[in-house]
Amino acid sequence: MDGRNPYAITFGRIPNRFIGRDMLIDDIVETLESETVDGQAFKITGIRGTGKTVTLTAIERTLKQNKKWVIIDLRPGGNLIDDLVSALYAEVPFLKEYIDTNLNLSALGIGVEISRRKPSMTSDTALKKLLKEVSKKKKRVLVVIDEVHYTPALVDFIQQFQIFIREELPIYLIVAGLYEDIECIENTDGLTFFLRAEKYEMTPINITIIREEYRQTLGIDFDTADEMARMTRGYAFAYQAFGKYMWESGGKVLTDMVVAQVDDALAQKVYNKIWSELRPTDKWFLQFIAKKDSMSATELLEMTHKSHSEWSAPRKRLIEKGIIDGSIRGRISLRLPRFKEYVEANME
Repeated sequence: MDGRNPYAITFGRIPNRFIGRDMLIDDIVETLESETVDGQAFKITGIRGTGKTVTLTAIERTLKQNKKWVIIDLRPGGNLIDDLVSALYAEVPFLKEYIDTNLNLSALGIGVEISRRKPSMTSDTALKKLLKEVSKKKKRVLVVIDEVHYTPALVDFIQQFQIFIREELPIYLIVAGLYEDIECIENTDGLTFFLRAEKYEMTPINITIIREEYRQTLGIDFDTADEMARMTRGYAFAYQAFGKYMWESGGKVLTDMVVAQVDDALAQKVYNKIWSELRPTDKWFLQFIAKKDSMSATELLEMTHKSHSEWSAPRKRLIEKGIIDGSIRGRISLRLPRFKEYVEANME
C-alpha cells in the first residue's frame, strides 16, 4: 500500500491509527479538570501490550493544552520526592526563580549558593513549599509514573502524597502498571489511600470497532476485517500487529505469512517476557488449557489428575497476569490472542 504504515508495534508511541480508550481518558481528564476534584490519584492496570503507556501519553497531551497544568513524568525506580523537586526546578520557570531566591537546596544539587541563606532543607519540606507556590499561581501539578512497581522510595512518596492531600495542596497522581505490581503496592501497610484510589483496567477493545477500522484503513472486505478483528481478541498490541503486517503485505486477504509475522511480533515483544515470569507449575497447567478454546475446571482437573487445591494457586496467578479468563465461574479460557499456538510451540 502507498504511504506510511499507520500502525505501529513500538511501545509507548501513539500510532497514526489508534483506537483510543476514549471513555477512560475522558473520565480521568474530566475529573482532573473539575473545579473540585473528587479524586487526586488514579491507577491504570493491565497486562503487557494493552495500551497503558499510550493511554497515559494521550491523557498528558490533553491536559497540556490547559496552561494551569504542570506535568512531570518520574522514573519508578528513582528517589521520587528528590526527582520531583529537581524536575519542578528544571521545568517550571517561576519555581526556579523562587528556589534561587528563597530556598537552599544545595543538598539536592539544586539552585545557587547564597551565604546568608538558611541551612539546606529536606526534599519533603522543599516540595511542600513549592506546591504552595504552585497554588498561589492557580496551577496544579500532575505526577505521572509508568511501569510502576513496589520500591521503598515509592512507598515514601505515596505516604508523603497523602499528607499533601490532607493539606489541600494541588498535587495529583496517575500511575500505570501490571496487575501484580499494582496489587503489591495496594497491599502494602500504611497505603490505604492508594488502595482506595480510582482504578481503571485496560479491558479488550471492542471487536466491532476494530473490524470497521480495518475495513476503512486497509480497504478490505467485511469477512476479512471480521476475521482479523476476532483474531486480535481486542488485545491492543495484536490490533496494531495485524494492521501493520496486513498493510505491509499490500494484499486484501489474510495470509499465513501475515499471521506468522503477527505470531513472531507477539512472541518477541510480549509473550516471551510473560512466559519467562511464569512458574513451572503454571506452564504445566497451560499446556492442558491450550488444548481447547474453553473448558470447565472439572474437565481440566480430570485431564491433569490434580485436585482443586493444587489448581487454586496457579489459577489465581494466571488470572492476575491476564493470561486466563476467570470471569465465568467454573470456566477456563485463554484471554490472549494466538497464545494457544505460543504455548504449544514452547511446550514442544
